[in-house]
Amino acid sequence: MRNGPAVRRRRLGAELRRQRETAGLTSRQAAAAVGWHQSKVSRIETGRSGVKPADVMRLLDAYEVVDAEQRALLAALCGPGPADRQGAGSGWWYAYGDLLPDGYRDFISLESAASQARTLETTVVPGLFQTPEYARAVTRAALGDPPNEQVEELVAVRMTRQSVLRGAAPMRLCAVLDEAVLRRAVGGPEVMAGQLRQLVEFGALPEVSLHVLPFAHGGHVGITGPFVIFSFSPMADLDVVVLDHLTSSIYLDRKEDLLAYCTAFETLRARALPHDDSLDFIAEINVGA
Repeated sequence: MRNGPAVRRRRLGAELRRQRETAGLTSRQAAAAVGWHQSKVSRIETGRSGVKPADVMRLLDAYEVVDAEQRALLAALCGPGPADRQGAGSGWWYAYGDLLPDGYRDFISLESAASQARTLETTVVPGLFQTPEYARAVTRAALGDPPNEQVEELVAVRMTRQSVLRGAAPMRLCAVLDEAVLRRAVGGPEVMAGQLRQLVEFGALPEVSLHVLPFAHGGHVGITGPFVIFSFSPMADLDVVVLDHLTSSIYLDRKEDLLAYCTAFETLRARALPHDDSLDFIAEINVGA
């Protein structure tokens, strides 16, 4: 188990090492090409030290990596540094300064770079599908009725996150939702009714796949809690599982952990209703019943 930054450093370092080897360079030659000591390249490749996006670009230039998607992904995996926490980062989330804990900012940076996400949710509607009203109610419940200004800023963050589903190259998102997610009237019947309508609307997006696990299907492996699997095409070795807890998140990137969670997700999706049937199921729920 690792925290987000440690996973990022390890994944980024492994990919930079692979790019160096593909370019036919030793670590000493790579260091000489960018004017560094060899030990710096070694620390970066083993994930023992962080690296700035500008330094990643220098290495990729030396390795003659020109693919824009690969370069952008590896830069995103650098994550926030000290300067970024003061608003100098390139991600839109840095504009919110100290409002966002490092763990949440780290999660958003991975989400924004991912090409695919697979998520199991057992309690609330995933943030990427939430209406402002539902997000407002969830935020108040989770934080113990914080000031209105803080709530509105956090809701704005959640709404901006949804751009990953609507951009020029939208992320593929497959979500398995326990029926409890749909039955819990967060914010009251009117808010929940609007949320269910929006779920159906999001389900119509070409890159979104929704699957409902009805109560009638009994217990399932997902009872132990929600999780998200992020994938970063074309670099499959960068996949990571995120487990959310009340005060922190745990990141799993060992091959055996990834295999276990990917297998669990496919099992859950196979047990759940197909996409079209799930949308019909959601549309037919009577919130006030």
